[in-house]
Amino acid sequence: MAFLKLCIFAMVIGCTLAQRPGFKAGPSYPKSQRHFPKRTTDPPVPQEDYVPTEECPESDGFFPDSEQCDKYYACVDGVPTEKLCADGMVFNDYSSHEEKCDLPYNIDCSKRPKLQEPQPTQHCPRKNGYFGHEKPGICDKFYYCVDGQFNMITCPAGLVFNPKTGICTWPDEVGVSGCKSEDIFEFECPAVNETIAVTHPRYADPDDCQFFYVCVNGDTPRRNGCKLGQVFDDTKKHCEWARLVPECADWYKDRLTDAELEELENPKPKEKKKPQRTRGQSRRKPVQVEEDEEEE
Repeated sequence: MAFLKLCIFAMVIGCTLAQRPGFKAGPSYPKSQRHFPKRTTDPPVPQEDYVPTEECPESDGFFPDSEQCDKYYACVDGVPTEKLCADGMVFNDYSSHEEKCDLPYNIDCSKRPKLQEPQPTQHCPRKNGYFGHEKPGICDKFYYCVDGQFNMITCPAGLVFNPKTGICTWPDEVGVSGCKSEDIFEFECPAVNETIAVTHPRYADPDDCQFFYVCVNGDTPRRNGCKLGQVFDDTKKHCEWARLVPECADWYKDRLTDAELEELENPKPKEKKKPQRTRGQSRRKPVQVEEDEEEE
């Protein structure tokens, strides 16, 4: 009896849903979702009876090609469907249950180095990815490409684009000809006696009061900067307000007014805005105003 009631309830719910606008009977799903290819009408192969192949180590899942990093296979019941990532992307083989393409910086393609033919566009050697500037010697600018459309990005001061990682790093970490520390900076770390000197000594930039150099292990220069309104004090070896460093007291003269420098050094406390009161129904009792009766 309980089973009969359950069946009747399911039929009622099914009829109700079918009457809703936009409801589609049968298999349907948003195009934006990732799904396995449609299964064949043949009965599925039991996992214990499945014979692995090169394309499909398991009967179902997503598996990388053995030679090409941006090629992979979607396997259903042991039947592979060959697929390609978008140009510039490679297949992420972290999980066979997920269909995902990723940037090559995040994936080890050393064992399957082949890639599809590139589809270059303006400033983009491939349709997707991060790419260095095409002109030699321009090291702090690079392009972020999405579907063949580029956006130029500039690294923070002192950093250059690293094509191995796709991010901005120190010049000594890049190893690209024309973009090393000795190519970027016109500064050479002075020889120091390590027994009496600090491990990473600091030196003022001779051409810019706001910047200074950190010599890593005493010999590799990295350029750093003080925040706006400050300069590097070469005597105390730290950043200080410009007015306190005589040789750089006028460094911001043509860029900031005295009032602006004062505001940077002594910022005004931000006024806390009182939260707006949400008025609900008044709890006050209504005041009855008695009108004086007119005397006849």
